[in-house]
Amino acid sequence: MPVPHGGVLKDLVARDAPKRQELVAEAKSGKLKQWDLTPRQVCDLELILNGGFSPLEGFLTERDYQSVLDDSRLADGTLWTIPINLDVNEKFAKKLSAGDRVVLLQDGEIPVAILTVTDVYKPDKAQEAQRVFRGDPDHPAIQYLYNVAGEYYVGGSLEAIQLPQHYDYPGLRKTPAQLRLEFESRQWDRIVAFQTRNPMHRAHRELTVRAAREVNAKVLIHPVVGLTKPGDIDHHTRVRVYQEIIKRYPAGIAYMSLLPLAMRMGGDKEAVWHAIIRKNYGATHFIVGRDHAGPGSNSKGEDFYGPYDAQQLVESYKNELGIEVVPFRMVTYLPDENRYAPIDEIDTSKTKTLNISGTELRRRLRTGGEIPDWFSYPEVVKILRESNPPRSKQGFVIVLEEALQVSKAQLSIALLSTLLQLGGGRHYQIFDHENNAKLLSLIPDFVQSGTGLIVPHQWSADHAVKANNIYTLGASKDSDIKLASTDESILHITQKVVLFLEDNGFIVF
Repeated sequence: MPVPHGGVLKDLVARDAPKRQELVAEAKSGKLKQWDLTPRQVCDLELILNGGFSPLEGFLTERDYQSVLDDSRLADGTLWTIPINLDVNEKFAKKLSAGDRVVLLQDGEIPVAILTVTDVYKPDKAQEAQRVFRGDPDHPAIQYLYNVAGEYYVGGSLEAIQLPQHYDYPGLRKTPAQLRLEFESRQWDRIVAFQTRNPMHRAHRELTVRAAREVNAKVLIHPVVGLTKPGDIDHHTRVRVYQEIIKRYPAGIAYMSLLPLAMRMGGDKEAVWHAIIRKNYGATHFIVGRDHAGPGSNSKGEDFYGPYDAQQLVESYKNELGIEVVPFRMVTYLPDENRYAPIDEIDTSKTKTLNISGTELRRRLRTGGEIPDWFSYPEVVKILRESNPPRSKQGFVIVLEEALQVSKAQLSIALLSTLLQLGGGRHYQIFDHENNAKLLSLIPDFVQSGTGLIVPHQWSADHAVKANNIYTLGASKDSDIKLASTDESILHITQKVVLFLEDNGFIVF
């Protein structure tokens, strides 16, 4: 089993267990400043406390941070490619001084650690964006850096009170120390780790089995269940998929554990970071995919990273990393032979192959199209359909524009009556929000549950409602359901709405 990065597994929970009660008392004394951790900070903190980020024992000081930006190393020379910062707002930063002790809270109430402040500094975010993520303003990590992260960073060492509290999948959330013990008990000494933030299908099962066979190792399915790319499938759906996939491996060859990582989608530098983390968890080999941890392309259609940048950078650090790289080999289905094979071993001009892209899969889920057994297992498809229903089962919102001259109350009743008589199993509701933020916050939940909402009045511009399938009804140039004029009759408007819903797949006649 590999030595942890930096030589020692920094399990701060185990290290600080003898003084836990004293730390709890100090945290609850009311004498310490408090910081409520953001979702990304909770993920980072957990991996510092459990040793997944070894050799880190806290958030980066300015000296370590600048060294990571300049050289992809900590100040002591240890390879480290992604800065791990406790970002705070200016108001809180101005309250802090070196030596202060700050209790870090999960959900504003659970004390998980105490930070002893080493320094407080204002980062050069433009430099961080360029040196870590290559500077493209469309990059999700750069968007986060400028639009979400605090203006100041706090560096310092941590003392562990407890790991962050999770109420889902407790048996699957193994710490590095626990996973290493698991491997020892199974007498596994060669383990190839597979990183994923997406559902797995038959091709993924095939490529991981092939990778294990090539290096004579067992397989660790190690999916990310912290923050991933905006728009990714939620981790609950994915974990249910992984639980089905793991059943399809030969007995005794594969094990699954969940990784509470907040991804940055940092391409090649993130791939090195992922390799370090997997080494800390006990893996001896790591599968590095094509465009590993890449966020795709920017608004101009240009890729953020080259397809093999990650493999090349990880390979360049191979000796220093102490974990062997297993390049991802794309496999394709051969229908005439009913098997998968690496695409680089196939003469596609002579051999028929089949594949379904991610875009095509999402289209088939959206439309209820067939997803064949050769692509995925029926149990997996069932789970994905439950979380990604076709349009005919999805919720939607029809918002009446204020400029309409007909009675909005009567139009709402007419739309509700018309939609109810169509049946189809969907619940319909007139939703008068009164421009109340709490009521408006319920709209995404209604949509997620498959409800058709009719909203008689628009909400003000200062209320942002983020949900799919929201359509405005009116005569303005920005209307989704466009009327010829603002005084069309209720019957004509109702017909246009029904035809719009049919054209967009919400209603099937």
